[in-house]
Amino acid sequence: MGGVSNRRKNDRGPFNPCSTSDQQRLTKMTFQQELNSWWSPNAPETAEVPQVGSKALNTPKLQLEPGRPAILTFLRHCGCPFAEKTFLNFREIAKDNKDLDFIAVSHSDEEATTTWLRSLPQAGSEPSNLRIVVDDKVEIYAAWGLGISSFAHTLSPASMYSVWKLGRTEGVWNRPTESGSRWQTAGTYSVDGDGVVRWGGPAQRADDIPDLEAAVQSVRGEKSGAKL
Repeated sequence: MGGVSNRRKNDRGPFNPCSTSDQQRLTKMTFQQELNSWWSPNAPETAEVPQVGSKALNTPKLQLEPGRPAILTFLRHCGCPFAEKTFLNFREIAKDNKDLDFIAVSHSDEEATTTWLRSLPQAGSEPSNLRIVVDDKVEIYAAWGLGISSFAHTLSPASMYSVWKLGRTEGVWNRPTESGSRWQTAGTYSVDGDGVVRWGGPAQRADDIPDLEAAVQSVRGEKSGAKL
């Protein structure tokens, strides 16, 4: 994630938080970004979902290391509380399994992803076996069978209740959405050292939080073949 500037350039000079005009510009920018996240994106054609027992995909933007098992999670947009909960769980289980690779894929752009990561609790505590891949063109998502979700998937009453419950019980609420789409389907997979998918699939609803313990067990030879 290196090389990302923290400064936003524009034709009116640097942002001044004490300036009323700049505050208005920021409010307008944030509102427009939030609105954009509700638009259905122009996504590439979605491939079939990889089946347990099939060979995992290697794409130019997501290369798996031969001989080393990996857990992959494809996140919802940066700012989504379910993406945050998933990533926090992902970060913790990666710390406890240093012999496995953990790859989190974000479809928000690089700047928005970096900003979001820095806003999370214990930011910067990611272990060396966890990496973040930015896929703002959702090419990797599509290759792994993760396309645009339905209205029921994203806005079901159960998902809306889960937003409130997660905030009330764990303090994980919506954060500003600078990039990404709320309609993009998330998903999680495990791949063993032979490059074979052992567990996982697309999220069934927006509020699905993957069972990462099951993902880890599947590449360690325990309870393989389980779904999300």
